[in-house]
Amino acid sequence: MEKQHYLKLIDEELSSSPWYVKEYYQAKSTIPLSPATLYQYLTEFRRFFNWLISENIVPVTSPTDIDIQVLARLKKETVELYKSALLNKTKLTGASGSRTHPTINRSLNALSSLFRYLTEDTEDENGEAYFDRNVMHKISLVRTSETYATRAANLRTKLMLGNTDHDYLEFIDHKYESHLSSSQRRYFYRDKKRDLAINALLLGSGLRVSESANADLHNLNLKTGTIGVIRKGGQQDTVPIAPWTLPYIQDYIDHRAEIYHATSDDHALFLSIYRGQASRMQANSMEKMVAKYSSVFKVRITPHKLRHTLASKLYMATKNEQLVATQLGQNSTSATGLYTHIIDEEQRKGLDKM
Repeated sequence: MEKQHYLKLIDEELSSSPWYVKEYYQAKSTIPLSPATLYQYLTEFRRFFNWLISENIVPVTSPTDIDIQVLARLKKETVELYKSALLNKTKLTGASGSRTHPTINRSLNALSSLFRYLTEDTEDENGEAYFDRNVMHKISLVRTSETYATRAANLRTKLMLGNTDHDYLEFIDHKYESHLSSSQRRYFYRDKKRDLAINALLLGSGLRVSESANADLHNLNLKTGTIGVIRKGGQQDTVPIAPWTLPYIQDYIDHRAEIYHATSDDHALFLSIYRGQASRMQANSMEKMVAKYSSVFKVRITPHKLRHTLASKLYMATKNEQLVATQLGQNSTSATGLYTHIIDEEQRKGLDKM
């Protein structure tokens, strides 16, 4: 399954990692960060270490031989050179800035996480951190050339605003099957209630697809209209669900055991059939499922666009960025400004009066 796949990849990465990266992994896996996130971070560490070796910044041939004091003495100039190398590499591929900047920032965020751990969360034999100087504090992320307004305009076409989210679920429920062959309908009929419930939950809660995939049946409380999830960073959260989506979820729950032959040992909220037995549905399968339905309905989108849809509509209803941030499980409103540009019609009204 997906988790086991990532754990295998993680083992491969750790086999060629320095001891302090292995220690970092052990500490972060207990938070827990997801195996997918940890694997991504480990690949970014490897890429950085290999760059240090290829540029002859360290006189070793393998990342396992890079001493921790290399990181302690690393200069700002060196990391800036690495950032430039990442930018130059993406330019050679012909990718535009709007796509490459998040990729480069993920690399820098991964390194920031490692340096923060080594300078703040570790203890040597004297109870002190392994080293004090965190060079990543001096490294800024790559700023996008797009304004919020531009990003919002590009994103708006892929959101299900107005009644489109309702229409989308109605489409899956009553019209999608007309686009299928007779052989395809067999599996559609089997999974229809589940697929409707997943789409409804994403639209009604703004959960990340990984949070939905990792949720267990006992996390869901349809009486209170809430679901318990583990957020990024391992924090537990109880998330309200929009009432209009609850009937779709209830219908799936009523038939879950019957459709997937689930037993009391099958704790996953959303199930699939794997080798004839009930199995937790994985996040990548949910992404493919959303793409399948949305591409026929309107335009191919990801579960993250359903999250954006909920956030945008919630802001439109409340004009409260903090409430939106809380719904999404974010610790600040720094990431919610986008929704004010997607929904805010005051600027347009002002122009109309001119």
